[in-house]
Amino acid sequence: MESLFPLFGGLVVILMLIGLYCLLASENVIRILIGIEVLTKAATLAIVLAGYMTGRTALAQCLAITMVIVEVAVIAVASGITVGIFRRNGSLDTSGLKSLKG
Repeated sequence: MESLFPLFGGLVVILMLIGLYCLLASENVIRILIGIEVLTKAATLAIVLAGYMTGRTALAQCLAITMVIVEVAVIAVASGITVGIFRRNGSLDTSGLKSLKG
């Protein structure tokens, strides 16, 4: 049981670093959404790993399912905003969004 922790714990850390890099280094809205997806997948994996290590798998499954549902809602709204950005600016580059007023 404890032999799985370093493997999956390392995977969680790597996924979080990839997601953070994607959020911070990218100026494309689609890539930022992908970074958010990778971060939430890492958090979901961390919840499942914590549930497995503590023996509370039922609670971890409930939390993971709730997190997936929230993630889908967030990405659906963000995708709609992305479509609106593209229709207004003709580009998905975030540098054009800095000059918006309102």
